[in-house]
Amino acid sequence: MKDETAIHYASNQSNNQNNNQISTSESEQLDLLSGEQEGSRQVKPLATFQVITDTHVTEEPQHIHNLHLERALTDLLSFSEGSSGIMHIGDVTDHGRLGEYHELHRILKPYRTLLPPIRYTLGNHDVGIGLVDEPPAHLLSMSSQEIHAWVQEAMTKSAKAPMQEEQLGDFWEKRLGMFMKATDSQAPYHDHWIDGYHFIFLGTEQPHPKDCEMSSTQLQWLETTLAEKAVPNRPIFVFLHQPLLNTVAGSMEEQGWYGVKQDAELKAVLNRYPQVMLFTGHTHWTLDNERTRYGNDQQQPSMFNAASVAYLWTDEDEYLEGSQGLHVEIYEDRVVVRGRDFVQGCWLEGVEYTVSYPVSHEVEPTL
Repeated sequence: MKDETAIHYASNQSNNQNNNQISTSESEQLDLLSGEQEGSRQVKPLATFQVITDTHVTEEPQHIHNLHLERALTDLLSFSEGSSGIMHIGDVTDHGRLGEYHELHRILKPYRTLLPPIRYTLGNHDVGIGLVDEPPAHLLSMSSQEIHAWVQEAMTKSAKAPMQEEQLGDFWEKRLGMFMKATDSQAPYHDHWIDGYHFIFLGTEQPHPKDCEMSSTQLQWLETTLAEKAVPNRPIFVFLHQPLLNTVAGSMEEQGWYGVKQDAELKAVLNRYPQVMLFTGHTHWTLDNERTRYGNDQQQPSMFNAASVAYLWTDEDEYLEGSQGLHVEIYEDRVVVRGRDFVQGCWLEGVEYTVSYPVSHEVEPTL
């Protein structure tokens, strides 16, 4: 794995194999996983990477979120050798507290030399004002509408006693600063060329409790960055915590877990690059869902919901204890995305998608 370029970001941003043994049958399964059968020979992917999201690390070592992250990292050891990296797409912590980052580093420490590098995306729980206080004890039994109501109540309370602009700026700088230091990130948005492929990470620039607020500067940066060496036969991988409206599972208007304030503007930029593959989190929706992938033609970007490591959500609007993520394989003419159950340590049946390249030169006017 080779990161070929320095991180790029907007100039106006703040200055601020372990010893586990694998059986023969398991080894054969991994060989099949890392390549596809074509005739009598095996075709290996040119590169691979993994996508995880919504780890929601807490300050309690035995919390189920923390235990799920440890289990996910252990499972990733079994199939991530030679990977271009693990891409984390936000809500690294539950409240953005220093103690949670300390716990994150405790969990990561045994894996640092064993796993590929982890690159991070900014989530609303990492920097969002109104999420500083503890949520209701019965949060996981609440419906998505009830959770939305709680978020709105927190925002209303903040509005009644709003922070002065200087205080709000201090809050943002402090929370963003902790995130960047803990994750070795340089800015809310950044990009990398890794193994010949472009990886672009977007993020909020305001401490909104739920949504993503993108500046015109970031959108222009994205336009310029997407154009860099862009060709129809090479995918561009983009990562953002919140999904766009009416795209992947959980982002339907009635479900409520979309969340980009500049939704139309971002869609307009992405739509000019149908070779883009956008990965989002935030919804926690399970991967065995018909809308895990959005966009199934070659005239618009493909978008993928990446579920959650901490806990899952269902179409029945219910909490589900579990932990899932994605494994991505890049071939000469296609990208294959597979769903993984980290708790069971197995591939999710029926959760496999293929995006073919090159993409069409003809682009639809809107997503």
